Formats: sequence, C-alpha cells, structure tokens
Amino acid sequence: MRPIIKTIIITTGVSLFLIYSGYLYSHLPRGEKPLNTLADQGKMNWQKYNCGACHQVYGLGGYLGPDLTNTYSKKGADFITALLKGGTPVMPNFHLDDSTIHTLVSYLKDIDATGKSDPRTYTINSDGSIQQ
Repeated sequence: MRPIIKTIIITTGVSLFLIYSGYLYSHLPRGEKPLNTLADQGKMNWQKYNCGACHQVYGLGGYLGPDLTNTYSKKGADFITALLKGGTPVMPNFHLDDSTIHTLVSYLKDIDATGKSDPRTYTINSDGSIQQ
C-alpha cells in the first residue's frame, strides 16, 4: 500500500474519531437535581467509614447489613440518628459526632429520593434499560 493512501486512511480515521467523540461529549445528560453539599459530605463520610462493606445502596455493597437505599422513607431521620449514635449488637457504635451523623442522614435522605433499591420491582425494557 502506498504511503500516501495509508496517511489518508489514518488521518480520516483519527478525524472521524475526534468528531464523534466531540459529539458524544457535547451531548452528555445534564443533572437536573441541584447540588446538595450536605448529602455530598455524607457520601464522603459513607466512604470514609466504609459503610458499603456491610450495607448496600441501590443493591450494591456488602451483605452483612441491610440495603439502606429506602431506609429514610421507611424509618425516618430519628431512627437512623439513634441507630448511628448507639449502634446495635451487629453494627458497632462508631462514636460518630453529631455533624457526621447529620451528613450521613442527609445522604440517606438524598438517595432515598432517587429511586428504589429492590431490583425485583424493576421493569426491564426490550433495549435492556430499566424502569422503576
């Protein structure tokens, strides 16, 4: 193959790749939800204290503790706060300060509002996407 033809093919391929990548990145979905800095701090505390090792969120995480995706709507902030302050026979008391507990409760409230955790209730569409 002649060098000029190779160069044209490579240049065309790279150009098409860059154009398509630019198109994809310019059409990313936009977040409709305003930022919740308290919930974001709670997510960071969730990771800092490795809560996902025992608990699940949206069906992902550990299996020792329950899935906490919809705990806020089922149990409420007072229940979650009391549990975090005192622990249980299975979940130790991590001696968290009130500020940390408040951020974790805000995080659980935020994820509770975004969906349901039980995948058995999802409707699977023909294209593989799901509806809650």
